[in-house]
Amino acid sequence: MPTLPSTPHEQRRIAESFGADAERYDRTRPAYPTELIARIVAAAPGPEVADVGCGTGTAARQFQAAGCRVLGVEPDERMARFARDRGLPVETATFEDWDPAGRRFDAVVAGTAWHWVDPVAGAAKAARILRPGGLLAAFWHVPEPPAAATEALGAAVRRMLPDSPFDLTPRPGRTALDGYQLLLDKAADGIRRTGGFTEPEQWQLRWERRYTRAEWLDQLPTSGILTRLPPRQLAGILDAVGAALEDSFVVSYTTVAVTATR
Repeated sequence: MPTLPSTPHEQRRIAESFGADAERYDRTRPAYPTELIARIVAAAPGPEVADVGCGTGTAARQFQAAGCRVLGVEPDERMARFARDRGLPVETATFEDWDPAGRRFDAVVAGTAWHWVDPVAGAAKAARILRPGGLLAAFWHVPEPPAAATEALGAAVRRMLPDSPFDLTPRPGRTALDGYQLLLDKAADGIRRTGGFTEPEQWQLRWERRYTRAEWLDQLPTSGILTRLPPRQLAGILDAVGAALEDSFVVSYTTVAVTATR
């Protein structure tokens, strides 16, 4: 899988591009393991949750189903509107600029979004709005698709998008989780630098999902690599990846969280 830019929170055009097709994003992006949601809820001192970069509300709806009261903070109004239409209160702002208006929370969570937040400023703000004993939990899906699909995507992007800020260079012996480790380390370091949290922990849950070729190609345009492409370029990349896929295949996932207590 691609390596993110070294400072993803500065890539605002990418960070705020996912609402171009909010319905596809919500329909094709997988939910988070129920075990992770339950562990976060159990670790928080109460039910008040701020969901940073809530997107279309995938994780927020899971926390609502677990009995939490969730407020979303989302910079893309198109994503925020989609989430509001499905019952989630959302305020439109980047987390760094958002005004909590004196409100306090038991957990600050971010599902596949914390890398778009300044890791130090974001952690400092989380510390200010969390109650004592509150939990900061940033978590991501790390998929491991078939090698042929990853190689085909990388070759197509290098050919058609030579200036892409994403690094898709093959690195033999390196797993998808290895590629995410810099992101995870930055999140943990930002938390440490606030001086307001316990030592960050990393939680991991492994699971699998079977996809058809059509299902995988349906979700691929929601990747930040591709969200801003014109239709012709996008179709060329999808054709290249589709040609490398079997009719049905299994993708291994690791859902990984970086957590710390206020």
